[in-house]
Amino acid sequence: MGQPDLVLLAILGLGALGRNPLVTAAAGILLLLRLLGLAWVLPLVEQHAMSLGLILLIVAVLIPFADGQVTLQQTVQSFTRGGLAGYAGLVAGFIAAVLGARGIALLEQNPHVIIGLIFGTLVGVAFFQGIPVGPLTAAGFAAVLLELFTLLRRGF
Repeated sequence: MGQPDLVLLAILGLGALGRNPLVTAAAGILLLLRLLGLAWVLPLVEQHAMSLGLILLIVAVLIPFADGQVTLQQTVQSFTRGGLAGYAGLVAGFIAAVLGARGIALLEQNPHVIIGLIFGTLVGVAFFQGIPVGPLTAAGFAAVLLELFTLLRRGF
């Protein structure tokens, strides 16, 4: 078992300890591919997995519209009668999308950031009754923090 396998095993363990089934499953799948001698697949997965994952996520979010659970009338009413909650959801969705984009950029430039995200998730879940959130939004928040730290270091 080589160093990449040990790192994946550690991430798998951290995911399990942090009760994050997505991280656990991802690390398990990658470890299994390596142990089965299918590491040649990894560049192909790396090239397409992010786009495929985002497509599946958007499909999941749009299903209530596709199967009629959410109608056009309900959508309009969420802003006209929903009061502040409808607009808060709009702003929160916008912020999450922007953070997700920044998260992708940060993870592409600094893939090692995922280790800090996993440890942070572990601490938040284990000691502060948190729940594991998406790594893209967490990475986006990390990118914003890095920008703030850089500004503070420079003195604005």
